[in-house]
Amino acid sequence: MGYRQDVDLMFLENASNEDLDILIKYLVYDYDGNKRFAEGLSSNSRYIQYQPHHKLYWDLIAEEVQRFGANSVVTFLRGGEGVLYREVLTDVCDKFEVKYDKKSSTEAIESDLLQKVLSDSLELMSPEELEGFCRFMDFDLTEFTLPAILLAVQLAIRKEGFKSYKIILSVANGVAKSIFGKGLSFGVNAKIMKGVSRFAGPIGLTVTGMLALLSIAGPEYRVTMPSVIHIAYMRSKIKGNTPIKGAREKK
Repeated sequence: MGYRQDVDLMFLENASNEDLDILIKYLVYDYDGNKRFAEGLSSNSRYIQYQPHHKLYWDLIAEEVQRFGANSVVTFLRGGEGVLYREVLTDVCDKFEVKYDKKSSTEAIESDLLQKVLSDSLELMSPEELEGFCRFMDFDLTEFTLPAILLAVQLAIRKEGFKSYKIILSVANGVAKSIFGKGLSFGVNAKIMKGVSRFAGPIGLTVTGMLALLSIAGPEYRVTMPSVIHIAYMRSKIKGNTPIKGAREKK
């Protein structure tokens, strides 16, 4: 039993306590605020001793992600071990019919999932919202059509940088807003957060709809789907795609 060495989750050691706290909420509590029957993090002695200083037990958080990503029978046969994060991620992508290349990097597959959520969300936006989204993202478009916007999103994520971060932040914020009723406001420039919040509604509706289809057949996806999106957000943030709070934004 325990955390399996996982190259795709080692960066959690450098994540902020605030970001890790959101991930813990996805793992430990259900959408009604009650502790999940299958969670084991909150009863761990290290968690009890050190929380809310989550960085001191980042490996326990990673272990919980791995455990929720594993089928319960398989987990039992492994002696309680979960699966590596990449398998958790690709399993979520398969369940939600995300197109991805199995040979791609983990980060690229995360991007494919984010683009799927965002593309479905854009379809719910009004023409005015689509135009507002493009202006917020600094997309240099003459026509605000869905195909043109999706292409701009793909190019921005591929280039990484600040535009990519704003896209990932928009999705992660929409997920948090739909589940907790509150977005990700910590450590983010107020102007950026205001822009991101404008699109939380359509993104939240998309995620809620996706999860509702699996509420009975796959309850574990109500944990792993928002968890991998938040992990993708934290990874982008730690890579330095976001400016320091209050600093001048780079386009």
